[in-house]
Amino acid sequence: MNIIEVYERPANLIQSLLNVWEKSVRATHLFLSESEILNIKEYVPQALSNIENLVVAKNETNTPVAFMGIENESLEMLFITPKESGKGLGKQLLQYGIEHYSIKKLAVNEQNPKAKGFYEHMGFQVYKRTDHDEQGNPYPLLYMSLSQKSSE
Repeated sequence: MNIIEVYERPANLIQSLLNVWEKSVRATHLFLSESEILNIKEYVPQALSNIENLVVAKNETNTPVAFMGIENESLEMLFITPKESGKGLGKQLLQYGIEHYSIKKLAVNEQNPKAKGFYEHMGFQVYKRTDHDEQGNPYPLLYMSLSQKSSE
């Protein structure tokens, strides 16, 4: 797996990452309806284009299979295709982000317990909960920060 920092963001890359996003969301965000997924999908290309730091993992055929977006020491997005899930790629990406971008915090959907468990395993702890996501939808968010002992 090849992890690269992306500065140029051509339309074909954004489309590839949008495909990664959709496959990942369909596999992990089971609380979202089809119309909600399609609605959110409209905003993903803009988020990918505007995020401060974009890191992409590509497979042996140079196809993106995972990505993360980081801004102000916060993990804003981390998505992995279901085919690559559970193979250590998320851990590899997150460790890369902690080392290179000083990731200290993130938010995760409470209704995605697998992701919450992953972040806890990586040393993050919940410090705040909201009843709605940042768009005001009824999806509780858990705000997590990297605990001191795990980042030393």
